[in-house]
Amino acid sequence: MPSKTPLGENPRILVIRRDNIGDLVCTTPALTLLRKHYPNSQISVLVNSYNEPVLRGNPDINEVFTYVKGKHVVAGSSRLAAWLGKLKLIQSIRAKEFDVAIVGSVLPTPAWLHLARTVGARHILAAIPPDTPAPRIVTLPVIRDEQFASRHMVEQIAGLLEPLGINEAPPSMSIYPNSSADRMRTILQAVGSTRTTLRVGIHISARKSRQRWPRAHFVALMQELHAAIGCGFGLFWSPGIANDPQHPGDDDKAAAILGASGDLPVRPIPTHTLDELIAGLAAVDAVICSDGGAMHLAAALGKPIISFFGNSDPQTWRPWGVPHRVLHPASQDVSDVTVDETRDAALELFTSCGLTS
Repeated sequence: MPSKTPLGENPRILVIRRDNIGDLVCTTPALTLLRKHYPNSQISVLVNSYNEPVLRGNPDINEVFTYVKGKHVVAGSSRLAAWLGKLKLIQSIRAKEFDVAIVGSVLPTPAWLHLARTVGARHILAAIPPDTPAPRIVTLPVIRDEQFASRHMVEQIAGLLEPLGINEAPPSMSIYPNSSADRMRTILQAVGSTRTTLRVGIHISARKSRQRWPRAHFVALMQELHAAIGCGFGLFWSPGIANDPQHPGDDDKAAAILGASGDLPVRPIPTHTLDELIAGLAAVDAVICSDGGAMHLAAALGKPIISFFGNSDPQTWRPWGVPHRVLHPASQDVSDVTVDETRDAALELFTSCGLTS
C-alpha cells in the first residue's frame, strides 16, 4: 500500500507525456505501478496524436486524452484548428478535477509545466534539478540528482512516483497490438526457408545521422545470417523522401537494399502509421535496429534485440526488460559497427534465446 500523501487513497491521476514514441513506451512500467498501488483510481494520460497508438488497449489506463501538435497537422487541417482542439481538450480535462498531474518528462521544460498548470489539478508532480528551488506550482517535487539521472530512463520515470509512496522496481514495458498483427504474421509466413521459421525484423530508419547503419551493411548482414541459419527477414522503414522537412523517409535506402538482396527471403514492410509498425514488430521473432522508437516498441513486445547506438547513451536508453546486445562504437557513429561483429552478436543472441535450431 502507498504511504500517506496529500492525495488520498484513490486519487484522480493524470500523466502528461507529450513527446517521442520511445519516451511514452518507457512510461508504461510507471503506469503499471500506478495501477498496482492505486487499483481503484482514475488514471488518465495526456499524449499527442502521433503517439496515442502506444497506449491503445492498455488495461492500466482509464482514459487517454489526445491532442494534435502543430507539426503533426495533416493536409486539409490547420494549426489554428489544432490549437482550438487543444484548448477544448484542456477544458474537458479541467472538468475532471484531477488530484495530481504528473509531468512525465525527467527534464521538464517551461512548456511542460505550463501545460500541467493549465489542466487545473490540485497538485503538480515534476522533476527538478538539484540545488534549484521548485517552481511554486510544483507541489510534489522530485530531485533529479546525479544518482537519479544515472539510471535507465524506465527507472527514472518510475522514480517520479516516489512522492506517491511508490518505490518499487519497474516491471517490463508493455504495448498491446491489435488484430493487424495476426495479418502481418500471415504475410511473413512465406519468408524463410525449410531450415528455420525464424523471422528477423530489420529496421533501417533512424532520426539521427550518426544512428544510421549503411545500406550495404544491411544487405551483407542479411546474406550472412541467412547463410548461417536460414532465417527470413521483414525490412522495416519510415516511408517518404529523405529531404522531407517534417517526416524524412527512407524509400530510396529501402529500394537500394531490396534491389541488392537478390534471392534473399525479404518482405518489405514500409510503416506509414505507428499501428503498422507495432503490428509488424509483433509479427517477427527478433529485431535488429538503431536506438529509437522502434527499438523501445520491440522491447515492449518482448523481442530479443540487436541495437546500434551512436551518439546516444546505452546506460539510459538500452532495451529494457528483454535479451539484447548493444553495439556502441567508440566513435559514436554506427557506421563504424562492422557486419562481422553484428552477425556474431546476432547469432549469439538468437542461440541464447533458443531461436536457432
